[in-house]
Amino acid sequence: MCGTLLAGTTACSGDDTKASAQSQPSATSTAEKQKLAKTRFVANAGIAAGATYQWIVKPWKAGKFKSGASGRKFALVKAGLAGALTYNRLKAAKKNAEGDPTLAKAIAPLSSGIDSLKDLPSKLRKGDGADSVSSSFDDIINKVKSAGKGAGAEVKNKVPSASELRNAGS
Repeated sequence: MCGTLLAGTTACSGDDTKASAQSQPSATSTAEKQKLAKTRFVANAGIAAGATYQWIVKPWKAGKFKSGASGRKFALVKAGLAGALTYNRLKAAKKNAEGDPTLAKAIAPLSSGIDSLKDLPSKLRKGDGADSVSSSFDDIINKVKSAGKGAGAEVKNKVPSASELRNAGS
């Protein structure tokens, strides 16, 4: 009799486990994908914004990219690495945005602008048209931040570590 009760209890608990697992949302449910899409978008766009501001916009506004400026070469190399990291993170943010319909519509018009940044990091490293290149990065970042805010995914600058910046060049 004890064996029958034990077997019956085991069989019932096995069915309950399957039923409860099926009723709980999985990490791949549509709602969860959309939530993660916004979160990932904000993280990637934040790193892009932080890198752009710290190593491209600030030095540009301080005149570090002008011919003859003290530390110009080093500032341009850092800006080039930051540009590569920014481009990489913006591409990832654009892909993340595709997981959320509102965010996807907000970011879609910026795709060509993000794609136009592809060759600019090498121009920054060489110092070719650093003012216009810096302006391009600043403009795209501001548009991405604005689009994110309008879609309910506010982007805040997150300055990447030196190792993240260094790894962007490899």
